[in-house]
Amino acid sequence: MGPWLHRNIIEPGKLPLLLALASFVLTFVITRVITRLIRAGKGPFGNVKAGGLHIHHVVPGVVLIVIGGFGAVASERHGFGSAAFAVVFGIGAGLVLDEFALLLHLDDVYWTEEGRKSVEVVVVTAALVGLALAGFLPFGVNDLSQEELRDRGGVILSVGVNFVFALLALSKGKGRTAIFGVIVPLVALVGAVRLARPGSPWARRFYRKRPRARARSSLRAYRHDRRWAGPRRKLQDWIGGKPDSETLTIPPAP
Repeated sequence: MGPWLHRNIIEPGKLPLLLALASFVLTFVITRVITRLIRAGKGPFGNVKAGGLHIHHVVPGVVLIVIGGFGAVASERHGFGSAAFAVVFGIGAGLVLDEFALLLHLDDVYWTEEGRKSVEVVVVTAALVGLALAGFLPFGVNDLSQEELRDRGGVILSVGVNFVFALLALSKGKGRTAIFGVIVPLVALVGAVRLARPGSPWARRFYRKRPRARARSSLRAYRHDRRWAGPRRKLQDWIGGKPDSETLTIPPAP
């Protein structure tokens, strides 16, 4: 672990990125725990207010991102300053992306179905940064052997192909499959080869004159949602907390 850490993280100057990722994930986890405690009325925590105005944690998050970002740019890549500002930036990013849905909808949707987008964005962001840190990208790594170049080139090629499959899955109306398919191999491929969901761009373009395909698509989407809506909701509630509305929406049978 030591030689790998020095060769792939410290030597190419990726230590600030590692610290930023660690502080980002830790901040998100701590923030979610605290907000759920506040919502349940437990613990010593409470909402921050100024003159009756609720100050969302995205506000200090933006401030920390600005400080950490400019500070990191002005610091040397291998110095203590860059590492410290990276931690500040990671904390700010964790606070901001935890309320990504609020920024997207310009509304307080933290405890709603729309608010779950924040969790998805955090997961994808952490996974992408982790992929860069894993050493698959050879930028800044000196004296790579031909075997190492081939291995890393193969990984980059597979990620690129996986990204194409993710775009196909997205065009078929499978957003979550596309998002996680960018990171997890074969997940996007499954979404890309299966029938598109009704109303997706792919269905509107290719199923327009294929009534049997449209019918199969509607039936499969109904069965999928009916089977997985409950387990998926439980997993989402465990990660992000239960939304204010407990209504479980299942599309009517075709």
